[in-house]
Amino acid sequence: MFQEEDIIKDLKDENRRYQAFSTLVKEYQKQLYWLIRKMVLSHEDTNDILQNTFLKAWNGIDSFRGEAKISTWLHRIAINETFTFLANAELKNTQNMTDLEDVLVQNLKSDNYFSGDDLQLKLQKAILSLPPKQRLVFNMKYYEDRKYEEMEEILGTSVGALKASYHHAVKKIENFILMDD
Repeated sequence: MFQEEDIIKDLKDENRRYQAFSTLVKEYQKQLYWLIRKMVLSHEDTNDILQNTFLKAWNGIDSFRGEAKISTWLHRIAINETFTFLANAELKNTQNMTDLEDVLVQNLKSDNYFSGDDLQLKLQKAILSLPPKQRLVFNMKYYEDRKYEEMEEILGTSVGALKASYHHAVKKIENFILMDD
């Protein structure tokens, strides 16, 4: 059974750090994978970002003060890594005169792990049309069914702002799908 207090204690102990971190990876790998995947859509890019997330976590263990839950800390790292990836991809595509949304949709279409139909692809296009933070809020609420209070802790944004962001995202997605018909 995963006990966060025990893991934190073991992470601080040089002799048990590796095993504790391995347990941490096993506990959060899938959850973080899907958080990232819903933002970047590509399996390969997701794996790269996930690897960077755990590498940063490993290198930052000594700076983890335990003020937040370890899951919150890992989610923040994953989100920051994802936003960095998206910003870099946006910059690269701007220099190449291509639209990042188009690139991400093409990556999704060619991804062997994507098995969605046309409706699922349309939904993904609608979600991609959202600003990154709004997209993240939508994904966390819609796909992961996270409580606003948990999202507040991870994102550092008030519950009211998160509710408004989710509401606006839903309206934008509805309009996108209706206008695309």
